[in-house]
Amino acid sequence: QVQLVESGGGLVQAGDSLTLSCAASGRTFSRLAMGWFRQTPGKERAFVAAVSWSGGNTAYADSVKGRFTISRDDAKNTVYLQMNSLKPEDTAVYYCAAPRSAFSDVYTEDYEYEYWGQGTQVTVSS
Repeated sequence: QVQLVESGGGLVQAGDSLTLSCAASGRTFSRLAMGWFRQTPGKERAFVAAVSWSGGNTAYADSVKGRFTISRDDAKNTVYLQMNSLKPEDTAVYYCAAPRSAFSDVYTEDYEYEYWGQGTQVTVSS
C-alpha cells in the first residue's frame, strides 16, 4: 500500500512558475517509478510526466515538454513537478501516482498506476 499526498497547487498568472510536491509513504519509495497526471472537468485524466524508479529515465507529454521537469528525492520520499512558463491550458487538478510493481521504468498510461493522491488544483489565469 502506498499513500500519496500532493501539495503546492494554487492560482498563478500565465508565464509564472509553480512546483508541485508529492509525499509518499507506506512502501519503499526509492523502488517505485512515479508519475504526474492532470484532469479538467469533463475530460479524462491525462499523462503529464513520469520518472523511473532510479531517476535515470523521464518522460513528458508533448504539451509540457521543455516547460515541466519531474524529479525525485528519495531521501525525502518525494517527487516534484517543476512547472515553468505556465499557460491557461495547464489549468487542471494534478495527481501523482505510483505503480504496484517496483523497479519499473517510466509509465505513461494511467492504468499502469495503482496508487493515486487526492490531487491539487492548479489554476493559471491569462
